[in-house]
Amino acid sequence: MLSELSEWFWQERLWFPEGLGWADLEDRDGRVYAKAHDLWVALPIALVFLIIRQIFERTVATPLASLLGVKETVRLKVPHNTTLESYYCNITKNPTQSSIASLCKQTGYSERQVQRWFRRRRNQDRPSLLKKFREASWRFTFYLLAFIAGLAALIDKPWLYDLKEMWQGFPVLTLLPSQYWYYMIELGFYGSLLFSVASDVKRKDFKEQIVHHLATILLISFSWCVNYIRAGTLIMLVHDSSDYLLESAKMFNYAGWRNACNYIFIVFAAIFIITRLVIFPFWIIYCTWVYPVTVYEPFFGYYFFNGLLMTLQCLHIFWAVLIIRIAVRFLTNNEKVDDERSDKDETDESEEEEEREAEDKKDMKKNGPVQNGHTVHNNNHSKTE
Repeated sequence: MLSELSEWFWQERLWFPEGLGWADLEDRDGRVYAKAHDLWVALPIALVFLIIRQIFERTVATPLASLLGVKETVRLKVPHNTTLESYYCNITKNPTQSSIASLCKQTGYSERQVQRWFRRRRNQDRPSLLKKFREASWRFTFYLLAFIAGLAALIDKPWLYDLKEMWQGFPVLTLLPSQYWYYMIELGFYGSLLFSVASDVKRKDFKEQIVHHLATILLISFSWCVNYIRAGTLIMLVHDSSDYLLESAKMFNYAGWRNACNYIFIVFAAIFIITRLVIFPFWIIYCTWVYPVTVYEPFFGYYFFNGLLMTLQCLHIFWAVLIIRIAVRFLTNNEKVDDERSDKDETDESEEEEEREAEDKKDMKKNGPVQNGHTVHNNNHSKTE
């Protein structure tokens, strides 16, 4: 059954233009071509990335956070309550007003105490500022190094300057060592992100991030198997060209360096829009969607590859809307740049009011009635005859 499914999946008419097939990609005359089984190398590379990340975050990112002045917000721990904890874990983290009333009866807490308990409990589950900084610094380091390595690998290649060269001689395109390692390292990194997604900081675009990682892994793997490697290297370079700027802006934001964060973010926004909304759709997708049909008849692999590219482009548009919204707010109102995808700690305004009331009561006991911070003296003395 599995052999029949594999034979059907890898049939040549699905993945190659008419007249070409897997035999054309067999190594010969000293020329080496990409093979599907090469992709297994990415699994140990992904595991190595997970180990390196742990070492990096402890030995580099944490001291760097201290150097830049990353300060943790002190979070008050909630008192243990079996009823509230069970409701929080098994039902919902945001109880309705009627549920709060029911919980008050079960626990003997007041409504305000139950609300405060859930606020503090939600804050406990939110990632710390140090965790966010360490994650951003790890991604910044990889994206920057990947962009430099990708640029070095492609700087002397003709298809970087003339995109039609991507298809010159397709599919019989010799695999270069620089292309091999560029592919395996990128695939291993995105594999490590998928493995660590459960422990990474979860943002509001969590589902979109998962789709992006899966689409990227599929795109890299597919382009490798059918020798779309030239197109794949250009796509990876375009994506790496702006990501390191976003991660550096996050790092400065977590450190409280507002001006540095704001200006880096504006540079990132400009590069993101140029690379993802101009170069990617109008040059790269054009050369993978429009130009190839002038060379050979469309086939399933052609539609599948471009379908993955269009999935990425939809995500680019989604993120571009968020980025432009933040940039416009900063440029017009001079507001600070904040990541709209991140959950922020909830403040206990009611607690502050209670603390002020308690302080006022103490002052009243000590000094008598207080008005606007001053002791109120009783001037209504009774006259004695």
